Amino acid sequence: MVFEFLQSLEQIEITSGLTMLSLLIGGIIMAIGLIIARTVRLLFTRYYAPKLSQDSAKNLGKLLYFGIIVISFLVFTSTTGVDLSGLLVAGGIFGVVIGFATQSVVSNLISGIFLMIEKPVKQGDSVDLPGLGISGTLLDISTFSVRIRQFDGTITRVPNESFFTANIRSLSSTPVRRSEAIVGIAYKEDIDGAISVMEKAIRDQMPYALVLPKPDFRINELADSSVNVEVLVWHPREDWDQVAPKLLKVIKNALDEAGIEIPFPQRVVWKAKE
Repeated sequence: MVFEFLQSLEQIEITSGLTMLSLLIGGIIMAIGLIIARTVRLLFTRYYAPKLSQDSAKNLGKLLYFGIIVISFLVFTSTTGVDLSGLLVAGGIFGVVIGFATQSVVSNLISGIFLMIEKPVKQGDSVDLPGLGISGTLLDISTFSVRIRQFDGTITRVPNESFFTANIRSLSSTPVRRSEAIVGIAYKEDIDGAISVMEKAIRDQMPYALVLPKPDFRINELADSSVNVEVLVWHPREDWDQVAPKLLKVIKNALDEAGIEIPFPQRVVWKAKE
């Protein structure tokens, strides 16, 4: 009875070369392919995804899922005997048109794959993109874009192509960071004495500044009205907000208490006699 039913389906021709039976077989193949795709994605998520970064695991999971579905569709077309030559020609012309219109989309997709392979930064890293004027914490790398939560709390979406080609400055790749400041000292002051005052203030008032490597002081410039000293202080990367924003304040108060002048430009204006 089942055999007769299948024979009757084979006799029902939908289009040239496509029967009801072949369509049924193709549907079964697609259903099996969908089940396999979901199973593979589930196994990948459970056993292999925890070993990868969150972004890489998510993108690889999508690639496996849709790749199996595409393979199932190709098997479906070959089994049913559907002639795709006309569709391929039309698809080729349509693909050229779409290609010109979606260059940036394809570029962002490929850049996302390269980012997933190279892994210049990972989720949760603090990054700085000087060319784009963006600094913050990397939230995720998706198929077409990167999301960064800036230090002011806003979230910025950056296309993968722009992120991949930009100069990326990682603020989390090393356990320590360095903060810098420029301080001007009057020419009449003793530079070595001023440096000693600044070094003592940093040591006593900034517990997050590292002792080794110790703070460094360099003569940066002999400016018009001051000797500019560059102050370099190392600290743990997590304690940046406890050092960098307070460094100049600590130095300024220490120099004031020691009576060391921090000069500022002055102008003398002569009023012409009437």
